[in-house]
Amino acid sequence: MNLGKYSFGTGDRFGRQGKALLAAIIKARQEGVTITPVWNKSHREHNIIGTKPADTRKEADEAVRTCRWDGSYFVDADHIGLNTVDRFIKASDFFTIDVADFIDRTADESELKLFVRKYSKYIGRLSIEEIDTTFEVTEERIRAIAGKFLLAVKQAGEIYRRIEAAKGAANFVTEISMDETGEAQTPVELFFILAAIADEGIPVQTIAPKFVGRFNKGVDYEGSIARFAKQFEEDLAAVAFAKKEVGLPENLKLSIHSGSDKFSIYPAINRALKKFDAGLHIKTSGTTWLEELAGLAMAGGDGLIIAKCVYAGALARIDELCEPYATVIGIGRAKLPAVQDVDKWDGERFAATLQHPVPIGRSIKDVHKSNRKIDLDRSIGAGQDYNPDFRQLLHIAYKIAAEMGRRYLDALDKYEDIIAKNVTENIYERHIKPVLLV
Repeated sequence: MNLGKYSFGTGDRFGRQGKALLAAIIKARQEGVTITPVWNKSHREHNIIGTKPADTRKEADEAVRTCRWDGSYFVDADHIGLNTVDRFIKASDFFTIDVADFIDRTADESELKLFVRKYSKYIGRLSIEEIDTTFEVTEERIRAIAGKFLLAVKQAGEIYRRIEAAKGAANFVTEISMDETGEAQTPVELFFILAAIADEGIPVQTIAPKFVGRFNKGVDYEGSIARFAKQFEEDLAAVAFAKKEVGLPENLKLSIHSGSDKFSIYPAINRALKKFDAGLHIKTSGTTWLEELAGLAMAGGDGLIIAKCVYAGALARIDELCEPYATVIGIGRAKLPAVQDVDKWDGERFAATLQHPVPIGRSIKDVHKSNRKIDLDRSIGAGQDYNPDFRQLLHIAYKIAAEMGRRYLDALDKYEDIIAKNVTENIYERHIKPVLLV
């Protein structure tokens, strides 16, 4: 199976927005850009919500059938490891192999020596096309890179072969994730990581490195846009170089995790993709769940009551909800509104506080021209009510909605029209257009 040049991980916590998500992909195709949808859901999300991988497959298949989508699509076993992969094998045909826990754990000495010996031909001044600087590569540097990443790649190989044995090599797409670690990889590190992946015989089609800056869930990028732009272009160059040097699949491309809502870096991504004629995979995390919640609030009545109940429950259990997401959120608790205040809001105020105020036509062009950080969270447009801390808390509060059971799911069905409009417009206007169409 081959993944298309552009693909979007359409995360959907409760499995109700498949048609609305696919509608955004269809709109993009009508504008001349073909995007492969990838329904992704992790082991943790399934456990919290009480779903199974087969439920994600059912959602994807039904959306494709209803919308008469005739393109390819996939169901992703998101962030799986050796101890979680088996439950996904039957329903999934895309596997995001997460080996971040094995980074910095050293492989056997014999394996390190073999790797250093094999790639000693790169010792000296290494030039990578489209990167202005050259890199000094020594035996010690190759050994240090192998010492940090080789065991992680070998773990990926073990997981890949488990999947291959069950499904057959040509029947799934492989992504390898190394983004949930402390430091961004250099272009030289990325090249040797990809070389190790090739040695393992993994036909990897997407690689998710760690990028500079913070990719907090549900809110804009934090960090230097210039530094990100430089790294992103250098990573694209390293991927292109690795494909030629070590024989990885021609459609290998970068993957950006927690890629939704990162408005300030979309122009840099857009320019780089055009410059390199490169593909991209973006995982959109929980932005769709937040559009569900905004839609319920906008519907008023019992929908608004449910949205307020989710916030009240989240605020009461904030420590519990934050714990598993501690490295990818940055909630200023003093900036969270009191439950008593939220209770007085109408649906428009709740949605305005939750949703990103991003008038795409102006803000993206402004960032594009200036190439500097604009505080999209605070200053652009008429979104003076928008509160990124409120948004982040609700991003991780889907457990509260899951515990409502049928009450929440029935509300999604009842207010399907307004929610679907939010979901489609969010993915198309805020994400697809600035990344791929402007």
